[in-house]
Amino acid sequence: MNKTMSPAEAVDQLEALYVRAVTALIEDVRRFSNRGQPPSPAERMRYRYPELRVTYLPTGPTPRLARAYGQLTWPGDYAVTVTHPEFFRRYLIEQLTLLTQDYGAEISVRSSDTEIPYSFVLDAAGAAAFENVPAEELARYFPNPQLATVGDAVVDGLRWERHDGAHPLALFDAPRIDYSLKRIEHYTGAPWADVQPWILFTNYQRYVEEFVSWAAAKVADEGCTLSCPGHLTIEAGDKDAAAKSLEANWRKYQMPAYHLKMPDGDGVSLVNIGVGPSNAKTITDHLAVLRPHCWLMIGHCGGLRHTQRIGDYVLAHAYLRRDKVLDDRVPLEVPIPAIAEVQIALQRAAANVAGEADEEFRRRLRTGTVVSYADRNWELNYNQERRLLSQSRAIAVDMESACIATQGFRLRVPYGVLLCVSDKPAHGEIKLPGVSDRFYDSAVGAHLRIGLEAVRLLKSEANRLHSRKLRAFDEPPFR
Repeated sequence: MNKTMSPAEAVDQLEALYVRAVTALIEDVRRFSNRGQPPSPAERMRYRYPELRVTYLPTGPTPRLARAYGQLTWPGDYAVTVTHPEFFRRYLIEQLTLLTQDYGAEISVRSSDTEIPYSFVLDAAGAAAFENVPAEELARYFPNPQLATVGDAVVDGLRWERHDGAHPLALFDAPRIDYSLKRIEHYTGAPWADVQPWILFTNYQRYVEEFVSWAAAKVADEGCTLSCPGHLTIEAGDKDAAAKSLEANWRKYQMPAYHLKMPDGDGVSLVNIGVGPSNAKTITDHLAVLRPHCWLMIGHCGGLRHTQRIGDYVLAHAYLRRDKVLDDRVPLEVPIPAIAEVQIALQRAAANVAGEADEEFRRRLRTGTVVSYADRNWELNYNQERRLLSQSRAIAVDMESACIATQGFRLRVPYGVLLCVSDKPAHGEIKLPGVSDRFYDSAVGAHLRIGLEAVRLLKSEANRLHSRKLRAFDEPPFR
């Protein structure tokens, strides 16, 4: 075990151990499929995730650093199992470099005691090769996902130490990450590795169409690629790129995603999460393991003030959580703060896209509290909710915003919400087919451009964006 290795050398060793373990597992599954020969206990010892360990034994005062992450709170060992180290290479080196340079921490790598489930290493093509073997037979002889070991105890502050006494080095360990990577592909229809660090959420196909048109132009002019549901990739030179990407088999997937992949790896993804907070929680649970820089919700809302007009914008700076989706994870008494850098970027982006006089723009954009319900027909309970809506000073109502923000807070991913008023149910202006069509035709394009402009502005803030307000007292060092 080399305790003087550099961050790059550590990741090299993680990659070697991971490739060796995965190769052995796949070969033995293939052998079992062809000849019925199960692995021996000694052979199963090879199917293990690599483990990354950082040891901090201070010889002087602990550094006082202002950044939000990359800090070692206590002396001793910090450890985590690692999956797909080749994909996370840049992230791992960045995190380790901070700890070695500022704390003099020592890095070590070894094989862990945690087995790699066979289903996590088989892609669709690989799984098809073993269809002649029942899944229950493979599960008898090969590691399979154990839900008792896949969870968010570290994220939710329920576990401060590992079984071996080491502190967690990261929020998510290898089994939790692998579990989510498979779910991302299942729900979105696109490869998990194509997810970009800047994520937009919407719940209307019209926004997808606008995004695809914008992305197709980028592909043609800037050498980007567009990853679409159904593992379809649009590249420069493809004729009718926008139409081709919209014809992708997205209807098969619950939350289709589109990823504009930039040459520098700093692209943007759009995920159509559909309607409701349950979907919002589901996809953010999984996307968080990729440690995105930020996610933004660009959706519609009902305006609650008589001074609002259809097409006005609402920049959420507080959330009244009536959806109940996360009440058992983040108690209602825990405040969900706005992220200042995100708020400023969204407001500036709206002004840049609107191009209107300051007074007119200020009238169309309001900041305030957004209330989110799980029940789309919340209006039918308006008499019971009216007092709370008034006391909260809410200015808009939707279904997903509070969950998106709360998940960002819980999972340490910077977040923001910019909504567009599509109806005013409390004032008799409900969505009617003709009226809503005119609204969508005029508002969707500008709203999406605001989200994309906000991403452009935020890219310069990436290092400062990961606010300390998202970090707990006893936090794992990795972002």
